Amino acid sequence: MRVALLGTRGIPARYGGFETFAEELSARLAAAGHAVTVYTRSHTAVPGVTVHRGVKVRLLPALRLKALETFSHTLLSSLDVGRSAFDVVLLCNAANAPFIPLLHARGLPVALNVDGLERKRRKWGPMGRAYYRLCEWLSARWADAVVTDASVIQVYYRRAWRRASVMIPYGGDLPAPQGQETLDRFGLCDGRYFLYVSRFEPENNPDRVIAAYREVPGDLPLVMVGGAPYARALTRRLHESAAADPRVVLTGPIYGDGYRELLFHAGAYIHATEIGGTHPALVEAMGAGRVVFFLDNLPNREVVCSAGVPFVFTGGGTLAQELKAYVAQPGAMAHLGVAARERTLTRYRWDDVAAAYERLLEGLCCGNPRA
Repeated sequence: MRVALLGTRGIPARYGGFETFAEELSARLAAAGHAVTVYTRSHTAVPGVTVHRGVKVRLLPALRLKALETFSHTLLSSLDVGRSAFDVVLLCNAANAPFIPLLHARGLPVALNVDGLERKRRKWGPMGRAYYRLCEWLSARWADAVVTDASVIQVYYRRAWRRASVMIPYGGDLPAPQGQETLDRFGLCDGRYFLYVSRFEPENNPDRVIAAYREVPGDLPLVMVGGAPYARALTRRLHESAAADPRVVLTGPIYGDGYRELLFHAGAYIHATEIGGTHPALVEAMGAGRVVFFLDNLPNREVVCSAGVPFVFTGGGTLAQELKAYVAQPGAMAHLGVAARERTLTRYRWDDVAAAYERLLEGLCCGNPRA
């Protein structure tokens, strides 16, 4: 099976959850004997990398504008796909739904991973939100198979657009790191820091996490991994907040071995994301056996269930209160890390995710009905 994966920033993963998904899935499909090509944005690529983990990396440019970067790159990718020999396309992000007819015109079936409800992000104005809502409708209407990564998103598409979908989550079982060079670089001790990993965007609440953490006594650092190319004002405010508390460590984006070092050696992980379905960083923290504090909403509760500590930002059970309880008796929550890892290994294994996608894509190649 010859598979083209479009719609992410590409591989090696150097941005967010979709890129991690693209890398882990494509590598496993390639290992299973399929020819996989991941379309990658030139400006985010690792120089000189044309094959990664057995996957072909196809580099194409993109307009460096918030509203047009994804659109422009997927347009060029869709045109390029038509000049190559593929059997099926896995398209990521509902915002790319307008390109499905272009791919169909080349005789290619399309599975579309719609991700979360992007239109709810505060960074988009009225026109952006209207565009994303239109794309949800187009996704439901045009895709040969719609893939959702959480039950809450699956229910939304069924109720809002009367479209069934295949629910396939993300994986979270990463191999443990071998060294501690990244910990040494930032002066961190094993099991002695809080970790937050996310793009610095309003819906991920990095500013509110810092504000809550600053109410917590003690010397456990808060390590914040991430950045945001189109949220400079928020990033600047975070640096100002961090400067006021030397316990806050802003590392910038970190990937690969360095990311796994920080993840596996953290004492606890903080997940404060409002929008989306299954977040790879969350299930990876669970897979690493960390104590997880998660913002209490339906998507996050679906993933963590009772294997973590829910929190809110106001009222009872706030993040500050929960972190204070952890600092007072960290060992009292150790069983949650064990439960989180067990939940990941039964529900969020990358091998299982890849097998589900393999069945879906092979079915589309054989002309199975729409999913």
